[in-house]
Amino acid sequence: MNRRLLVEADGGSRGNPGAAGYGAVVRDARSGAVLAEVSESIGRATNNVAEYSGLLAGLRAAGRLAPGAEAEVRMDSKLVVEQMSGRWRIKHPDLRALAAEARQAARALGRVTYTWVPRERNTHADRLANEAMDSAARNGGSANGRDPQRRSGPLGLW
Repeated sequence: MNRRLLVEADGGSRGNPGAAGYGAVVRDARSGAVLAEVSESIGRATNNVAEYSGLLAGLRAAGRLAPGAEAEVRMDSKLVVEQMSGRWRIKHPDLRALAAEARQAARALGRVTYTWVPRERNTHADRLANEAMDSAARNGGSANGRDPQRRSGPLGLW
């Protein structure tokens, strides 16, 4: 049976645009075990750019963990979920470029589905995104110049 993953992603900005960051969590779909976490402050950006950045980081982490696995992406951004599902057009050029990168990252996986969840069901990724936004705010809204914070799960893959 093919491996199944859950990708929980979130992003935000304090101000729009403002100090921005994202967080993403990859879980085993069967056990719920956290396999990887990633978060990063991305400097000054819009909320939508931060949301897409979280999606992209989550898809890349999932692709590294389990190439070819099925993945369900859960986000509280209706915009990103509807655009990546193909139900809404992507009008803004910056978001079109990020969506193309996300589709490319998803190619490392098998079937990828997108599900909208309320914010209260996305608390882990939300916490990581808020920590990243805090870091961006401490740095005056500029990127911190460091690699994304990566924490390995039980598999110790990072």
